[in-house]
Amino acid sequence: MPLLVAPALPAGSIGGQEQPHLPVRPGLALRAWRDDDGPSVRVAFNCPAIQRWHVRRLDSDDEARAWTAQWAGRWRAETAASWAIVDADDRPVGQVGWRGVLLAEASAHLSYWVLPAARGRGIATAALRALTRWSFTRAGLHRLALEHSTANTASCRVAARAGFIEEGVARGSVRHADGWHDMHLHSRLAT
Repeated sequence: MPLLVAPALPAGSIGGQEQPHLPVRPGLALRAWRDDDGPSVRVAFNCPAIQRWHVRRLDSDDEARAWTAQWAGRWRAETAASWAIVDADDRPVGQVGWRGVLLAEASAHLSYWVLPAARGRGIATAALRALTRWSFTRAGLHRLALEHSTANTASCRVAARAGFIEEGVARGSVRHADGWHDMHLHSRLAT
């Protein structure tokens, strides 16, 4: 069945280029994940808070390496992307990324987390702002959205500080280990 409108972004507009290294602020940047980032990813997914909100854990170094390795293919396929948030010594302190990229709609959903030792310094907000800015000005996306459990007040603060407007609540839409959660939906438009 033919579309009546052209896709907002043509195939290859994202995956046809290298995943960029993005400055965030002095001493903080976004870069593609590498195999040697596995130990940091393992620390992240051993954190009870990250497990609670992302409903995953990693049980081995091999799983951590597989997690970092998947992102290159997802970038090329233009379905998702993830950046390591790195400090001045190029050590990962968190993650920010796109999920559910739709080129036809020029949209993506966002995710983020920060390692426990790096929390409370505005890192997630700064990284989210940097990725949002690049997504609109360079990648050509029109809409970015994110959702989080209504019980995850820290994530809500990050979204609000990064300029994402709360659009509403999707009742009982995501299941966590402790049951079904209502989810806040936030978004920003390129306009």
